[in-house]
Amino acid sequence: VQLQASGGGAVQAGGSLRLTCTASGRTYSSYGMAWFRQAPGKERDLVAHISWNGVNTYYADSVKDRFTISKQWQNTYLQMNNLKPEDTALYYCAASKYTGGVSTRPYDYDYWGQGTQVTVSQ
Repeated sequence: VQLQASGGGAVQAGGSLRLTCTASGRTYSSYGMAWFRQAPGKERDLVAHISWNGVNTYYADSVKDRFTISKQWQNTYLQMNNLKPEDTALYYCAASKYTGGVSTRPYDYDYWGQGTQVTVSQ
């Protein structure tokens, strides 16, 4: 599975962005998909996760009611609304075969896309 992330940029607080993760490979549809983010000097944290069939979603408390994860065909999206300066980070998409529910641990994810930078200014 290969993952390609895109859609980052610079916006003002209150603005919106949509990140896209495009997957390729023969079995990508059987993977749970997630978006992580990592700010300078901080750990890589799980932002949102969607199950392989798109039925179940998970959000970090800090982004609930502002971010929405979805998937269609080979694409996984992260719609980010009402962005805040604290959302500034490098955002990564990831794919996991982990079967123990939603994992917040980066090492449970098998494939990673390159990061896409999101910068939110006051």
